[in-house]
Amino acid sequence: MMFLRRAASAAALLVTVLPVTPASPAHADGSAPACRAPASVPLDAEQARLTDPRTTALVERAGFGDFVRRLPAALCTAHTPAEAERLLDSWGEALWQASVRRAQGQRPGGDLAPGDDRPLYWARLSMTSALARWQPAFAVDRAALRARFEDASRGLTDNSFRATPGVRRVFISGFDPFGLDAEIRRANPSGSAALQLNGRHVTLADGSRAEIRAVVLPVRYADFDAGIVERAFAPRLAAGPGAADVITTVSQGYPGIFTLEDWAGRARSADPYPDNVRALSGGTREHPVTAPGLGPGPEFIRTTLPADAVTTAVQAPYPVLLNSDVTEIPAGGTAPVDRTDGPTPGSRAVAGGGGGYLSNEVAYRSNRLRAELAPQLPGGHLHTPVLTGLPADSQLLTGPEFERNESAITAEVRSVLEHAAVRR
Repeated sequence: MMFLRRAASAAALLVTVLPVTPASPAHADGSAPACRAPASVPLDAEQARLTDPRTTALVERAGFGDFVRRLPAALCTAHTPAEAERLLDSWGEALWQASVRRAQGQRPGGDLAPGDDRPLYWARLSMTSALARWQPAFAVDRAALRARFEDASRGLTDNSFRATPGVRRVFISGFDPFGLDAEIRRANPSGSAALQLNGRHVTLADGSRAEIRAVVLPVRYADFDAGIVERAFAPRLAAGPGAADVITTVSQGYPGIFTLEDWAGRARSADPYPDNVRALSGGTREHPVTAPGLGPGPEFIRTTLPADAVTTAVQAPYPVLLNSDVTEIPAGGTAPVDRTDGPTPGSRAVAGGGGGYLSNEVAYRSNRLRAELAPQLPGGHLHTPVLTGLPADSQLLTGPEFERNESAITAEVRSVLEHAAVRR
């Protein structure tokens, strides 16, 4: 019980103010610490980018540095696998809540713009590196512990709708930054929108009210293979007072425009473009593949979001277009064909409107699940404009144009949702 009280108290304080120093690694009875000196372990390709000092600066300038510094000592308070699980759940949820509160201007700290999604990404990654180096005196399933922490710090746990009568429930997902080998300062406006909108009550276009809940997903094929999309969406699609009325996945797409994707394809075909750990999907335009373990479903799934209502009403500051492009291998054919008017009967998917990468796959997975569990719900995928405006000086982490663009994109995501979620 002492351990649980310490973990709960630390988590609560981390959400609201700068973290307090966690309890000593030794138990009150004077027993030895529950872990040995941190090990030198190989990091994955994503964690290895933490050697760039700009990643640390992004964490510190958001006021999140104490999360990273104090987790190793907190881990040493765990004396059993069950205690470690509870501790990582609480620290992950605390990091998520602190990030949401900061994005919504409710948590002071740092000089970065509140809506910046990068501090959450780099803080989480730093904390998973600490978990990798942790040397407990008992056996643990390190991969399972990391998955628990990842889920908690991405909004997958303790993030339910309030189930207020008469209030529509809108569930969205965003993504981590990606393409970081080319530019490590990159952010992802879909992740920023998720943080800024999570838990918000908004007024829809018809004057009714809605609550938005959100998660931020990793840009890693392995996590998709392990079912993170299904873990995120299944609880919001199951019947009950906490079920969503509308779902949409959101990702960063094309320069200067929003697109509602008309079709999501079943295939992976984005190689040689890697994910955040530099893994490839195994699929190309000429030879698409299906993700391992993906449940049964059609080659293409069409959006059920009210595209006409959205594209008619929302056009500023960025145009919102319906994108019906797909790439398919026609029935009886062997070569890929690009189409602007959707798939033809019997064809095999190569790419949906979101391409053959994870933005297309999150749309396919979530809407395949929607069709299975709640086929009456509107659902689809929204691509935001590419976030631009980083300063030319590579040592500057942010700038006025970058921050204006990030805010404008989130505001328009909200406007799209306010029209898409109207009861019809």
